[in-house]
Amino acid sequence: MSLRSRTRLLWVLLAQLSVVALAVRFYAARVVGFGDSEALYASYALFPQPAYLDHPGLIGTLARGLGDGLAPTPVTAHTLTSLLATLAPWMVLLVCRLLRAGLHGSLGAALAVAVAPEISVGLFALTPDLPLFYAWLATLGLFGRALLSDPGSTEAALLFAASGIALGLACASKVSGITLALALLLTLRAPSARTHARTVWPWAALALAAIVFAPVVLFEAKIGWPMLRHRLVETQHDAGVSLRNALAVVLGQVGYVSPILCVSGIALARELLRMRERDVVRSLLCAATVVPLVVLGPLCLWSRVAEPHWLAPAWLPLPIYFAYRATDAGVSADKPWAALGARTRRLGIVVGFAASALVYAWVLVPSLVAIVPRGSYDPRVDIANELYGWPEAASDVRRTVAAARFPTSEPEDVVVVGPVWTVCAQLRAALPAAIPVGCVGPETADFATWNPARVWSRAEVVVFVHDNRAAADHATLFPDRVLLESHTRTVTRGGRLARTFTVDVLGRRAAG
Repeated sequence: MSLRSRTRLLWVLLAQLSVVALAVRFYAARVVGFGDSEALYASYALFPQPAYLDHPGLIGTLARGLGDGLAPTPVTAHTLTSLLATLAPWMVLLVCRLLRAGLHGSLGAALAVAVAPEISVGLFALTPDLPLFYAWLATLGLFGRALLSDPGSTEAALLFAASGIALGLACASKVSGITLALALLLTLRAPSARTHARTVWPWAALALAAIVFAPVVLFEAKIGWPMLRHRLVETQHDAGVSLRNALAVVLGQVGYVSPILCVSGIALARELLRMRERDVVRSLLCAATVVPLVVLGPLCLWSRVAEPHWLAPAWLPLPIYFAYRATDAGVSADKPWAALGARTRRLGIVVGFAASALVYAWVLVPSLVAIVPRGSYDPRVDIANELYGWPEAASDVRRTVAAARFPTSEPEDVVVVGPVWTVCAQLRAALPAAIPVGCVGPETADFATWNPARVWSRAEVVVFVHDNRAAADHATLFPDRVLLESHTRTVTRGGRLARTFTVDVLGRRAAG
C-alpha cells in the first residue's frame, strides 16, 4: 500500500473513531453523574478563589462558567468534556503539524493518543487534567514552532508570547505545569536554541507565564501555603519509598497507557534521550519528557497517595516525537522503535482501543456486573458506583431538609453534613446553593474553610448523610445531638447492590 493510501486510511480511522467516541461519550453524559473528585471540582464553582487544597483554581473557573456562577450539572459538564476529549487527538495532530512533522506520522500519533485509556477515558471527567492537557500541548506546539522561526522575528515573538500564556494556564491547571516551565528553561540551554536564548522573547514568554500564575502564588503565600502543606505534609503520614509504591507506579502506567503503547513509549523515550541534541525540537521534547519524570517520578515512588495520572505529562511529548521522527528517514529506521514492527504498533492501537472500550462498557452496561461472582464483588471498591445514585439521594435529602424546616426557619437553621469529603462534595454539587453543606471527620478537604464546623454546628437540625463505602456513626461524630429520624435508600446496578445511602436527622440534645 502506498504512503498516500496509508495516510488516507489513517484519516478515515481517526474520523470514524472520533464519531463513535463522541456518540458514546454523549450517551454517557446523560447516564452517569459526577465521580467524587469531579463533584469537588464542580463545588469549586460556588467558592471562587485562586487556589484550593488540591489544585490551582483554573478548574473552578471552568466549572463556574459552565454553571453560570453555580455548580454545573453532570450533563452540562460532561457534554463539554465529551467534546474536548474527542478533540484531544486532533489537538495532538495540530501540534505535530506545528512542529513540521509529516502528516502520516502525525495521524499515527493522534490515533495512538485517541485510544490510550488515560486520554479516551480520563479526559471525559471534569478534572484539572483536561485543561492541563490542552495547555501543555499548546505550550509545546507554540514554543517549539517559535524555536523553528527566525530568531528575533515578529513570528517568533508572537509565538513565544502565546506559548507563555499557554504555559501560565498549564500551571494554573495543576502545579505539575511548573515542570514544563523548567523543561523550557532546560531547552533554552541546548546549543540549537542559543540563538533564540540571546533574544528577549523566550524570556518574555516565561515572564508572561509567571504573570498568569501569580494570583495562585500570591493567594497561597497570603494564607500560609495550604496547598503545599496538604500535598506534601498532611496527606503523607505513611510516605516512604516502597515496593508497593513502585508496583503502583508501574502497573498504573501500564493500565492508563495500555501495555503495548506503554512499551512503545519507553522505547521512544530512550531513543529521544539519545537524539536530544540533534535539533531544537528534539531538545524540547526530551526536556518536556525528562523533567516531569525526574520531578514527579520520585514523588510517586515516595507517596502512598500518589495516583498514576500524575506522570501523564511525561508521556505527552512522546507521540509528538513519533510523528516528528518519521519525517527523517535516517532516524525512523533506528532500532529501538523499528524493532517493534508495524504489526506491533497496530496491535498497540487495537489493545488500547479494547482497554478503553472495556472501561466504558463496564460503566455504561450495568448487566456486566452480573458476570462477577457474588462472593468476589465488593461494591465499595467498584469506582463505577461513584457515578450512580446521587441524583436520587440528593432528591431525598432535599425533601428531608424541607420537612425539617419551619416556616420561620433561616437557611442556616438546617445543615446537611457528610462524614468525608467525597460525600460532602457530591452533596454540595447536587444540592441547591441555598442549602448549607458541612463536613465532619478527619478528611474534610476545602469544606473546613468553606463552611467550618464552628459555623454549621450552630444549626438547629443536622441532616447527616453517609453511605456504605465507609462506616459512620452519628452518635460518635455528634455526641451533643439526638437522633430524630433515620431512613435509607438503596441503589442497585446490574441487579447487585451498588450503594446504600443513610439519612439521619439530628436535633439538639435537651439540656439537663
